[in-house]
Amino acid sequence: MRRFLRPGHDPVRERLKRDLFQFNKTVEHGFPHQPSALGYSPFLRLMAIGTRSGAIKLYGAPGVEFMGLHEENNTVMQIHFIPDQCQLVTLLDDNSLHLWSLKQQGGASELREEHRFTLKGPPGSPPSATQVTAVLPHSSREVLYLGTESGSIFVVELPSFRVLEDRTITPEAVLQRMPEDNCNRRSCELVEALREHPKNPDQILIGYSRGLIVLWDLQNNKATHHFLGSQQLENLYWQRDGSKFISCHYDGSYTQWPVSSDNRQPEPLENTVPYGPFPCKAISKIYWQTTKNGLPYIIFQGGMPRASYGDRHSISVIHGSQQTAFDFTSRVIDFFIIFTSDPAAEFDDPSALVVLAEEELVVIDLKSAGWPAVHPPYLASLHCSAITCSHHVSNIPLKLWERIISAGSKQNVHYSSMPWPIDGGTNIAPDPPQRDLLLTGHEDGTVRFWDASGVCLHLLYKLSTVRVFLTDADPNDNMNTLGEDEWPPLRKVGTFDPYSDDPRLGIQKIYLCKYSGYLAVAGTAGQVLVMELNDEDAEHVVDHAEADLLQDQEGYRWKGHEKLKTRDGPVQFEAGFQPFVLVQCQPPAVVTSLALHSEWKLVAFGTSHGFGLFDHQQKQLVFVKCTLHPSDQLALEGPLSRVKSLKKSLRQSFRRIRRSRVSSRKRRGGGGNASEVQEANAKFDQDALQEMELAPVQRKIEARSAEDSFTGFVRTLYFADTFLRDSSRHCPSLWAGTNGGTVYAFCLRVPPAERRMDEPVRAEQAKEIQLMHRAPVVGILVLDGRSTPLPEPLEVAHDLSKSPDMQGSHQLLVVSEEQFKVFTLPKVSSKLKLKLTALEGCRVRKVTVANFGSCKTDDYSENDLAVLTNLGDIQIISLPFLKLQIRYPCIRKEDVSGIASCVFTKYGQGFYLISPSEFERFSLSTKWLVEPRCIVDMPEVTSNNHVHNRPGTENAARKS
Repeated sequence: MRRFLRPGHDPVRERLKRDLFQFNKTVEHGFPHQPSALGYSPFLRLMAIGTRSGAIKLYGAPGVEFMGLHEENNTVMQIHFIPDQCQLVTLLDDNSLHLWSLKQQGGASELREEHRFTLKGPPGSPPSATQVTAVLPHSSREVLYLGTESGSIFVVELPSFRVLEDRTITPEAVLQRMPEDNCNRRSCELVEALREHPKNPDQILIGYSRGLIVLWDLQNNKATHHFLGSQQLENLYWQRDGSKFISCHYDGSYTQWPVSSDNRQPEPLENTVPYGPFPCKAISKIYWQTTKNGLPYIIFQGGMPRASYGDRHSISVIHGSQQTAFDFTSRVIDFFIIFTSDPAAEFDDPSALVVLAEEELVVIDLKSAGWPAVHPPYLASLHCSAITCSHHVSNIPLKLWERIISAGSKQNVHYSSMPWPIDGGTNIAPDPPQRDLLLTGHEDGTVRFWDASGVCLHLLYKLSTVRVFLTDADPNDNMNTLGEDEWPPLRKVGTFDPYSDDPRLGIQKIYLCKYSGYLAVAGTAGQVLVMELNDEDAEHVVDHAEADLLQDQEGYRWKGHEKLKTRDGPVQFEAGFQPFVLVQCQPPAVVTSLALHSEWKLVAFGTSHGFGLFDHQQKQLVFVKCTLHPSDQLALEGPLSRVKSLKKSLRQSFRRIRRSRVSSRKRRGGGGNASEVQEANAKFDQDALQEMELAPVQRKIEARSAEDSFTGFVRTLYFADTFLRDSSRHCPSLWAGTNGGTVYAFCLRVPPAERRMDEPVRAEQAKEIQLMHRAPVVGILVLDGRSTPLPEPLEVAHDLSKSPDMQGSHQLLVVSEEQFKVFTLPKVSSKLKLKLTALEGCRVRKVTVANFGSCKTDDYSENDLAVLTNLGDIQIISLPFLKLQIRYPCIRKEDVSGIASCVFTKYGQGFYLISPSEFERFSLSTKWLVEPRCIVDMPEVTSNNHVHNRPGTENAARKS
């Protein structure tokens, strides 16, 4: 049988690979991109969000999440839960309706699409005849009422979606008993709202766009009351006892209407313009909530004065003499109120206002004084300031975890202590095996610490670096401060704030040591801050040091942005991570690489000009190394000059092609046949275009010119205790890899602990390796005598790793964009290589060492390389023999920002941005898998169940 086996095929290894590796996209963290619809079921206590890409996501108690995707990828316009059922209906912008169900399978619930349906009119009818504008799921759970642009209301049977044509409510039928002076066909065009009577399921309220409102008797198929509004109608809401309803209008007013038992022509009780008398924006949705103390809560969207506040996105809450207009920084999509759903209750007693804005979800506690916001356990607005980088730390020690949570809790004192009100379903996923942190750096100079242990990505703590620098904005400004007599009484809520005071504040690199609590962050203007964790507020001076990376270089002039100005004297810091030293790179270019060694108390940093080493215990610069090539002027222009350089490189490419074409013609001479010349030119054009392809299937690794731009760009920094000078003595070392394929190695002399403050750290360059193909170096790793990667600083001291083997020979792994190469140490002779680009036509974008454990036994695990390429593939490559184990397609190759944002974890998971506000989480391991596993049980249906689905608790029908 051996001759039939493929070379290198090992059945035992193939079985082991199945036990180690498995690719799954597990959960989406963050806030849905471009939300378009909101729904809520007071029966299931679940919330649903639809998006413009056709996704639908359900949320309940923390950890209870479901996701579905419409095949059409059309915008979700409306979401309505079926009363007292685990079902919901979605309306898309292509006028299709979809029925979704929560079904239990394998001990957990799943969201499935059951049916789809598009309402069709008679032959020859215009599209408006069946364009759905309002949806009402009836409390009988048997039918849907569909209001249309033409004014007709169709009745559709559930779950079959069969149209009951004999029950259609036509405009002609509505107008039959209308007073003659109002009997106008146009008054029954476009159904704006449908609401079921809260006490009588045989009556529904129909609101037409032009202001006509009709109470319709379903049993007798006739209108019992007509309500004639003078303004364009936006929405309707029933009061709890059914004696009155509220209509809201385009002119910023709302009106109360009584519903009498006789057939008298009803007159409005009261017409109110809350922010009049000047012209106001439309009130698009309203709630009238009754309370025990007799004062109702009136909650509505819009209504602001057009001239002064026409650009505001607000929801107003009025309760007696209290009135607040909550001001959102992004457009309000929809909102709902959580209130008593018990049909026997006499009052609504609202507890929470839930608002879906375009960029965040905001929940307001209506029970507590001052109506504070509730801290959300999920749906975090990751992009409240644009994410610029991310960093994952696995298995956080309990003490550090508790200190970070303590610092975060002091920041959250202004939040309500109310339990999360959307608490449907049960999370049955196992508890996370360890505590994981995901740190995100942002454009406004903040770093956010997220609990990434489980399904819910929860904000623990926010760190701001702004206080160290002088900016235009005062950090003590309170955006929520209101003057006593300010009108309207606006109050800013939410965390989304896309505007940065200064783009130079942006965080580019983060490194956290989980054992010592040291944190290093580096920014856009060459700033490197080293911080330590302090449990109390403190005021102290931040020490400054400057690292001139252009030392000994003449004739260079930086054309980019200036460095940030720093504050003089002591700076007040709140509890948490507090900076104690600032290293400023000169020129102040973007910091491109960062490494921290907390045992040696050293931090290394690199830019497009070079790299440096700083002793943060003595607060002294150890050395700097300029990596700038003499011809590399582009590195001195700063990030804002890239467009010019791109145009220049394209122009040069086309000039080269033109020159090649001319020279080839000259070589051929003028005596050839014209058709031959034409054919040769066509062939050259084709060859040139093939050469210019961005992602060829196959190509050779070709040596790059040393004159290529950004060759000095430092891509990676790495600390290692290894054999650099000879094989008998090991010493601390710093390794740096550049964009030009150069690896620098420096021997470090770190004084022992007792003389650490007395003697300086010394560094001497020991090696310089130039890769022949000059591809950018993206990773450096040293393997010990057992071919195991060296442990993290302090990992051995905390008994969390074996001591590295210093008896056997060490190996150096250099990962470039195009190949993996193993060298022996200390001689640095080539031992082994894997040419990735030559075989696959791809380039390495991210690489990390990950530990993979077997799902069959706890006794076996191995370290491998997890590699992400520019094609979006993830490859797992074995150590130390560099054998490709498995390949998975993960990210679309066109999604450049997704590939750039990817971060791997230590145990074979990863995160990447699928939108500015969402991380996709994936797993490469069979053992480490974080995914939602939850169950939604049908609650008991109480008597008079139609009260559960009072129209006010449903998502309001909005204009298409």
